[in-house]
Amino acid sequence: MRDYVIITDSTTDLTQELINELDITVIPMEFNIDGKSYLNYSDERDISYKKFYDFLRNGKNSTTSLINTAAFTDLFEPILKDGKDILYIAFSSGLSGTYNSSCIAAQILSEKYTDSKIYTVDSLSASMGEGLLVYHAANKKKEGMNIDDLKDWVENNKLNLCHWFTVDDLHHLKRGGRLSSAAAIVGTMLNIKPVLHVDNEGHLIPVEKVRGRKLSITAMLKMMEKTAINPEEQTIFISHGDCLEEAEFLANLVKEKLSVKDIKMNYIGPVIGSHSGPGTIALFFLGTER
Repeated sequence: MRDYVIITDSTTDLTQELINELDITVIPMEFNIDGKSYLNYSDERDISYKKFYDFLRNGKNSTTSLINTAAFTDLFEPILKDGKDILYIAFSSGLSGTYNSSCIAAQILSEKYTDSKIYTVDSLSASMGEGLLVYHAANKKKEGMNIDDLKDWVENNKLNLCHWFTVDDLHHLKRGGRLSSAAAIVGTMLNIKPVLHVDNEGHLIPVEKVRGRKLSITAMLKMMEKTAINPEEQTIFISHGDCLEEAEFLANLVKEKLSVKDIKMNYIGPVIGSHSGPGTIALFFLGTER
């Protein structure tokens, strides 16, 4: 069996330590603040996550760019030349054109490397939801699963990857077109905190509105209680927009109520954070449905 490489993008929001442990390759996405471009490296070499969120809190806006076809070609080709196949697990096509860029690159290279396998899978996931899908895939590769079976596993299980978010500042949802200006103003006045999820098409969708921060966090726990598959056997992920204390509050609730096996936590990186803003908290787990 030919060796293969699992590739994903930095929107997985995985720690550098976990990336090393899983032996995966991560391609960074680009974001721009005040005319200066940065790459979202998991080791924070371009900008620290803390500094990024400080910029947002001080009123700076961040915009993001998809990964283009040339970047994928440059990344994929040396791996193919080395005689290895590729499984790329992509950021949701419902949120970015990155997946389409990877498909074009794969098509171009497959005509040149006819004996190689280049599989691109649309995760329909984001942040550490995408990361959790990659985490499971990488562990199955370590257990000896071949590339064809693993591609099928990812396709067959990605819609069981549940994403639940709550945001603290409605301004960023308004700026991203997910909330009207009027709704943002009224919601802020009434201390409304929306609870959102990523649906089966990979879009970020508001599901519930609650009043107050703690109620929005406990609402995510209730969603997990409804759908989680054997939570006591699961490693779950929690990501946060520079609000560690509240993320730990959620983690403690999950441990207390559901006795999960393990919880891994990290920042929401600058690409996702550009659209969700400071104070966002997200919960990811395997469930019966999204």
